[in-house]
Parts: sequence; C-alpha cells; structure tokens
Amino acid sequence: MNKSLIYLLGIFLSFIFINQARAVSDSTRVHKWYCLGTGSSEIPERSKTVNCDVAVIGAGMSGISAAVAAARQGADVVLINDRPVLGGNASSEIRVTVNGVQTLKAKNPVERETGIIEEILLENKKYNPQESYPIWDHVLYDYVVRQPNLRLMLNTQAIKAIMDGERIKSAFCWQSTTETEVVINAKIFVDCSGDGLFAATSGAEYRTGREGKAEFGEKYAPDEPDGWMMGESIMMITKDMGRPVPFYPPSYTKKFDASKAVDRKIKNLKEGFWWVELGSPKDIIADREKNRHDLMAYFYGVWDYVKNSGEYPEAANLSLEWVGSLPGKRESRCFMGDYILTEKDLLSYKHFDDAVAWGGWSLDEHCPGGILSLDQRPSYFHERFKKVYEIPYRCLYSKNVPNLMFAGRNVSVSHMALSSTRIIGTCCMMGQAVGVATAMCIEKNINPREIYLSYIDELQERMLRNDYYIPNRPANDSNDLTRTVDKVWATSTSSGDVHNLFDGVARDEENKIHHWQSDGLNEKLFLEWKKPVEMSSVEIKFDTNLHRKIMMHKNPAKNFDQVPGMPPELVKTFSVDVYSKGRWHTVGEITDNIKRFVPVSFPAMSVTKVRINLKETYGCPHIRLYEVRCY
Repeated sequence: MNKSLIYLLGIFLSFIFINQARAVSDSTRVHKWYCLGTGSSEIPERSKTVNCDVAVIGAGMSGISAAVAAARQGADVVLINDRPVLGGNASSEIRVTVNGVQTLKAKNPVERETGIIEEILLENKKYNPQESYPIWDHVLYDYVVRQPNLRLMLNTQAIKAIMDGERIKSAFCWQSTTETEVVINAKIFVDCSGDGLFAATSGAEYRTGREGKAEFGEKYAPDEPDGWMMGESIMMITKDMGRPVPFYPPSYTKKFDASKAVDRKIKNLKEGFWWVELGSPKDIIADREKNRHDLMAYFYGVWDYVKNSGEYPEAANLSLEWVGSLPGKRESRCFMGDYILTEKDLLSYKHFDDAVAWGGWSLDEHCPGGILSLDQRPSYFHERFKKVYEIPYRCLYSKNVPNLMFAGRNVSVSHMALSSTRIIGTCCMMGQAVGVATAMCIEKNINPREIYLSYIDELQERMLRNDYYIPNRPANDSNDLTRTVDKVWATSTSSGDVHNLFDGVARDEENKIHHWQSDGLNEKLFLEWKKPVEMSSVEIKFDTNLHRKIMMHKNPAKNFDQVPGMPPELVKTFSVDVYSKGRWHTVGEITDNIKRFVPVSFPAMSVTKVRINLKETYGCPHIRLYEVRCY
C-alpha cells in the first residue's frame, strides 16, 4: 500500500473515530435533573424553529426601522437582538444621540428625517419627558412589540447562516437567557447588526479598512489603502452632588497626558468624552475585548485628570453617575452591493435614479489611532455639505447572496463615505427603505436585486406614501384619488395654497413651499369629485416643524432649542367626514394625535366629497398641512 493510500485511510479512520466520540459524548450529556414539581427526571427541550417571511438581524435604530416598515407592508417579520434592550448605539447601554441630516451646515435650514424615526422620537417626547435613557429603552420596546406582524426576540444572536446553495435558508441563533438554540427560517434576511457576523457567515462579500486615493479618486482618502477603521468609544454622565466629592481612580487606569493632546479640549463636564476612542489597524472585532478594557482605562485616566489635576475646580462637586461598559462602534465590515457609494458621489451630490435615502452629516473621519494618537486631531471634519446627498438602493443588498440585505453602518460604501453615512438618522432611512423592499420581495416572490431592475419606481412610491422623503423625487402615485379631484377649497388660507397638498412633496424645500396654512384654528378642508369614487382611506401629513430638533441628548442642556412635549404646530384633534349616498359620514375622529403622518381607514364607500375638520393644535394659532391623499 503506497503512502498516499495510507494517508487517506488514516484521515478516514480519524473522521470515523471523531464522529463516534461525538456521538458517545452527546448521548451521555444528559441533564441530571430531578423536577420536584413533576416528581420525575426530565430532559429540557431547549431548541425551537421559527418560520417567517423576513428575518431582521440586529435591533438598533436601523433594524427597528427595517422590521417595522416590512411588517406594516404585510410581511411576517422576526426581529432579533443580541442585547436585552433595543436601540443599538442609541440605547441606554451606549447613549449615542440620534443625530441626522439636520446638522448640515447649509445656508438655509435643512429639514430633518421623517417616517419611522420621527414617529419614535415624537413618542419619546410624549412618554419620556424626563429624558431618561432607561425609559427610552422601554419606549422603543413598546413601539416594537405592539406592531402587527412583528415578533421580537431579545438576547438572541444570529451565529451562523445556514445556506441552500447561494441563498440563505436559515439563521442559527442562540438565546442566552433561555439557553435555547433557535433556527429562523425566512425568505429574506436583513443584517442590521453593525458588525454583520450573520451576513459574513453566509459568504457575502465584504471589506474592511480604508481605500487608497487611487481606487475611487477620493481626495481625503489615504495615499495607499490600509486596514485602519474608525474606533469605538465609551461615554459618561456626571451628577452634581452639591458638595465636594473625591475621585479615586481604579487600578487599571491609564494616565492622560493633556500636554500632548491635540484638539481634545475638555469644555463639557456633564457628558462625554467621545474622543476616548480606540480603532484597529486590522480586525476591530477580534480586538473588541481588549479595546473595551483599554477604553475604560483611558476614560478613567481622563476623569482622574479632570478631578485631581487642579485644572478644573468646577468639577469639585461632580461625581460619575454612569459610565458605559459597552463601547459604541463606528466601523467594521462593509458588505458589497451592486454599487459602492463613495466620497466623490457625496461631494458631487450625484443623482441616482434608485435613490432611497439621503444624508448630510459632514465627512467626519476619526483619526486611526484614537486616543493613542494624541498628536493628531481626534476627528477630521474634512468637508461639510451645502445640501443633502442621495444614497442608492443598490448599496443595500448583497452582490453575491441573492436574498440578503443590509441597513446601517455595514452597507456598501467606501470608508470615506461611511464617515458621513454612519449617522443614526441616515441609517434609519436606509432601514425603512430596506423594510419596504423586503415586503415587496415577499409579495412578488423575487430577490432584492429584482426590485432595482424592475420595481424601483414602485418602491419609491410606497416609501413616499409612508411619510418618506427622497430628494429630487416627487410622488406620483396613480392610485391616489386626489390626482383626479375636481375641486379643493379651505375655509381660510394664510400661507401657501391648498393645491400644494397634491404636488408630490410633503415638506417645504429650499426656496419652495409645499404647504397649505389656515388663518386660525377649527378650520375645514374640502375635496370634491364630480363622479363618485370608491374610497377606504384618507391620509394626512401634518406639520411637526421639521426645522426643530426633537432627539434626546445625554446632556439636556444641549436641547435648549427644543420645546417640551409635542411640537406646538402639530394638529392634536381632527376628524374626517366623507359624503356618500346623499349624506355625510364621520369615518375617523382623532384626539391627542402625536404623529405627522396619520392614515384614517374605513370600510370602502362610494364618495363624492371629503371634509377634514381641523380643530386644535398643541399650541400654534394656525393649522398647517403638507399632503392629503385618498385611496
């Protein structure tokens, strides 16, 4: 027998031996459990299978947006999260502010994101006026668990994709709190987990690090490609004790040398410090536990300097009320779609026919070494945008795994583009777009790429109907009955025109208004058709003052330009009547409204007139609307 055959026989026998050993081991690993309640020995059943249309992996803000959008479009959705709370970087565990495009430094104010993310933030203003992060967690929880067609699984990590050829068949998951193996079977999978472990195990193509200038012609990219990724940070909140309190640093503290620190001025002692940050030159995921320990050590070094250097006498009465233990990450894997969005696309404001999201946060690239590079600025605001840029749908699905999509910081963008698109408000818009797209895939039994090839216009129309905004893309839904309305009038007008409510843009734009505004309260808006139309829904988009910020902040003092509670401009009480068969019928009465977009549904009727009775706002002396649709 030659050496090759002996070698192969040895491998074969080893394989048999290992599998026999595993079988014996498995057969003997039986729980020695005597249950006093039943009086018998039992073997716990700790595995289950879940079937759904769409599985969303990761319940940060983009994952929540994706899951809710898909469920509202009729898909059966399972949303899983590996943490006990929702929100990802925005949760109480990390506490990153839900920033968005509104910080863009334009000549004219830029209006903030609407849709699902605005709904959530408005609910938080109503139910969490004290701006508590633990209560914010529960506002998110309530928002998710009450959605029809949506099942939530917390403390559950998708460990591996189970494949059927090129397609993902299932997600193999582990729920730590119940010690349960969970297999989720779905038709479409969406990885919104940030790091994208699940997507990576499917074989989806991804890259990490920084592209060199030559690849995409990005002027702010490094000359040559490298493995550096923007780092992760931990944050803190302090409390004024009303008396001097000492601080004793823990044993692992790393001293902070302020004399070497460039552009790391400590101006705010209430919350911070985002620049206590550590990146990675190769594998930020593998480095995470070491980075977590070091981040805590560096943070306490900074706070020790604040408290004990004598440079900050105003810190004498301050103590640490909360310090994060879970770092907030900015960058790791970026999965490749049919298009890679680049710095040049953003800076040239490139128009995409398949635009489904938009952004405007500056090119905010954090320095590679983080706090290890004190001789560099912690962040380079390379360039600020003068108007919003577009994000194409082709960045949101995998180029090589046909039933896989993404939303959040792991989408198909270059490192330099990610320095802007990673902002939470922008990620939420990607999530809502992906959610609607997945539901369309289920309806039509197609893959995400086919949405781009054949149904991108329908996707955009569905998004616009659900209070979304796409730059340079007005709505033109042929199913909207207001397209054929014969007469529209209001009891008064002080700004705009009633016909603006049907022009396809549900917000004011630079140098162009798209609203109608009354001259007072308790006003009425009328729509009339010469011939009866079959109708079952009237959908209204109100005014929530999109120029005003509504997000929560760790330091409430930074919300000085906000107002407490609901936006005064928002309509609080209204009703809808329809004229059918010779008389008026009230089909909806809304009190204590807290939404900008309110659909009023009713049994289908043959209608010739609609009357919207606009009764009161949360304080504004007039009524403003941006859109009315009828279906």
